[in-house]
Amino acid sequence: MPKPLTDQEKRKQISVRGLAGVENVADLKTNFNRHLHFTLVKDRNVATRRDYYFALAHTVRDHLVGRWIRTQQHYYEKDPKRVYYLSLEFYMGRTLQNTMVNLALENACDEALSIFMCQNCLIYSFLCQSSPVWTSACFLDSMASLGLAAYGYGIRYEFGIFNQKIVKGWQVEEADDWLRYGNPWEKARPEYMRPVHFYGRVEHHPDGVKWVDTQVVLALPYDTPVPGYRNNVVNTMRLWSAKAPCEFNLKDFNVGGYIQAVLDRNLAENISRVLYPNDNFFEGKELRLKQEYFVVAATLQDIIRRFKASKFGSTEVVRMDLTKLPEKVAIQLNDTHPAMAIPELMRILVDDEKLSWETAWDICVRTCAYTNHTVLPEALERWPIDLFQNLLPRHLEIIYEINRRHLERIGSLYPGDFDRLRRMSLIEEGDQKKINMAHLCIVGSHAVNGVARIHSDILKASVFKDFYEVDPQKFQNKTNGITPRRWLVMSNPGLAEVIAERIGEDFIRDLDQLKKLLKFVDDEAFLRDVAKIKQENKMKFAAHLEEHYKVKINPNSMFDLQVKRIHEYKRQLLNCLHIITMYNRIKKEPNKFWTPRTIMIGGKAAPGYHTAKMIIKLITSIGEVVNNDPVIGDRLKVIFLENYRVTLAEKAIPAADLSEQISTAGTEASGTGNMKFMLNGALTIGTMDGANVEMAEEAGEGNLFIFGMRVDDVEAMDKKGYNANEYYNRIPELKQAVDQVSGGYFSPNEPGLFKDIVNMLMNHDRFKVFADYEEYIKCQEHVSELYKNTKEWTKKVVHNIAACGKFSSDRTISQYAREIWGMEPTLEKIPAPDD
Repeated sequence: MPKPLTDQEKRKQISVRGLAGVENVADLKTNFNRHLHFTLVKDRNVATRRDYYFALAHTVRDHLVGRWIRTQQHYYEKDPKRVYYLSLEFYMGRTLQNTMVNLALENACDEALSIFMCQNCLIYSFLCQSSPVWTSACFLDSMASLGLAAYGYGIRYEFGIFNQKIVKGWQVEEADDWLRYGNPWEKARPEYMRPVHFYGRVEHHPDGVKWVDTQVVLALPYDTPVPGYRNNVVNTMRLWSAKAPCEFNLKDFNVGGYIQAVLDRNLAENISRVLYPNDNFFEGKELRLKQEYFVVAATLQDIIRRFKASKFGSTEVVRMDLTKLPEKVAIQLNDTHPAMAIPELMRILVDDEKLSWETAWDICVRTCAYTNHTVLPEALERWPIDLFQNLLPRHLEIIYEINRRHLERIGSLYPGDFDRLRRMSLIEEGDQKKINMAHLCIVGSHAVNGVARIHSDILKASVFKDFYEVDPQKFQNKTNGITPRRWLVMSNPGLAEVIAERIGEDFIRDLDQLKKLLKFVDDEAFLRDVAKIKQENKMKFAAHLEEHYKVKINPNSMFDLQVKRIHEYKRQLLNCLHIITMYNRIKKEPNKFWTPRTIMIGGKAAPGYHTAKMIIKLITSIGEVVNNDPVIGDRLKVIFLENYRVTLAEKAIPAADLSEQISTAGTEASGTGNMKFMLNGALTIGTMDGANVEMAEEAGEGNLFIFGMRVDDVEAMDKKGYNANEYYNRIPELKQAVDQVSGGYFSPNEPGLFKDIVNMLMNHDRFKVFADYEEYIKCQEHVSELYKNTKEWTKKVVHNIAACGKFSSDRTISQYAREIWGMEPTLEKIPAPDD
């Protein structure tokens, strides 16, 4: 088979990026040289690959800055409603290539640098792939592409989510020091530094309430440009970094304590030091609450400053009527992490702006909206009252008052129903009183949404049933989406080109256009092209795995991927049982033809999540046995993808044949990995959970491999009682697999290593792995059978790609804008800086 083209070579022939040719190539070449020689190094001969990357990044950023400034001027001139998207996590991925795609600069950069870089093609490949890595990124891309005046707000973590190393099969965490070499995309804005207060005490005076004797931490903003797709709009992501004020603690020390006082500044600056991994398990750490309040307090000061000063570049107050705030400001709370925005906005309006409680509450509710991301009870934030009393005493008073008025209302609607009052209270009683942050978000918002239809229905039917009965108009669904710019054009240029050849390039802006591909479902040439691109992607990924994982795999085998955070509810253990069953079958009948598979599992386990770490060890141990068994050969390989992250996803997803989405029905809120795989031509094996339900509706259930219990079945089993032993004793292959894990077949040097996992599966498995095992194995047999027929398999692939329109983040954001924020998206192009 001929060696496949690299993405870099392929981009030369991609029409979807042909627009890039309109840029001035000579200017780009000149600017690149200027940045390389004068900004970075004096002698090009000693420049490192990172120097080349920074020179190219600064060259591309030059094209952003004018558009960035003009966009902000445009907003101040038009004075539109602005949306503020508050999230504790933004994983932005490869900024350089994404920016080149959105500004139509890629071919120009290729052309400008092709001669310069021909001496070392590897350098250019590095330039396009390297950038700092920061799931809200797709939404920011869509907001800019739809011309919305939008701002992403979060924390500028010094250390991102940890880098994962696999050492002797175990996960080991290493610090992700992503800022070590600087970040060419961010701009510090010290002129907008804001004070954030902690601790202290509350004084009540006739003229109002004062929060005094506080400890101050400064919030220093760093701005990152977020370009829209070829519309000259560049929005802003503003991330806050914690800084200690100069006088921090010095008043508490005499001259001899000066050194210690300076060292203690770290205590304040720890707030933005590290990202807590989102592992669907709430930990009530004081530092985490500090982070949550820090980002909210700084952001709200910024929002109100911008609301009051509506002239570009001016700090002059021109708008004082805060009752108009909901007409000009929408605040979207992404999960409960920014829930403190509600009491903080009330504090500002009541204590600082001297509005009445009723007026302030009306403003707050009409301004804020809440997106829920989980139905797992252990993931919902519940903060101890004692912690609040110490850290944020004024906010505790405000939450108590919100709760008092809320319960008064519920009591009037349901007189004498004390159990309902208990269930709906913001304050949970018990050994330790706690504040339920999800309840605070619901009460303090005008809109509450889930992120897939089935998820939103579960919120209404069970998790927030009481609240839905009181305020049904608040509850909505906004099914998640992904941006086709990053997850097709950028990560899979070959497939993007094949599609563009048939239906044109409009699908990049309007993913619904992919429906036109259904005309080609029986077109032999198109099916061949789609299959050829998949095979090329597989060969490239196989080469990547050989280079980085030192494992040789068969690129003609089925690439079967399950990549997501390691968690019991995502059921990587069900996948493990299938691997063991397949292994046992091949061992039993070694001369039979088996559809070869390379099963890849990737994802990080939260550092404190023992079971998740044991699951990783089990996967690697199974791989060790399977991959070294000569009877198995290359018919089955098991690979754990170390340190799975955005940049690895952009290689793995285009190469996947099969996407595993096998969570217990009713536990996954939505998922977006499932959409990325679908768009890139992988078929899904999955339960009717999260967005899988809508994917099956759009593509036709026959074009996915659906198995297992539905939500109703799971609820019925919960009532009846789940008995793992019943399945273990009835299904011989399941019993054999479990006994092998339990007896040390995959851990011969430590036979009892996996007894905890087996004990959990047999005695207290909330996610009912065994109940779906039999159907899952049968479904996998069907997958293997169909994979032998390339033509029929590829037809299903085309059906899936053609059905992806609904899963564009552009559609998701358009719905948020119209139905929650009261804003109208536009495809209008604003003038470029030189127009």
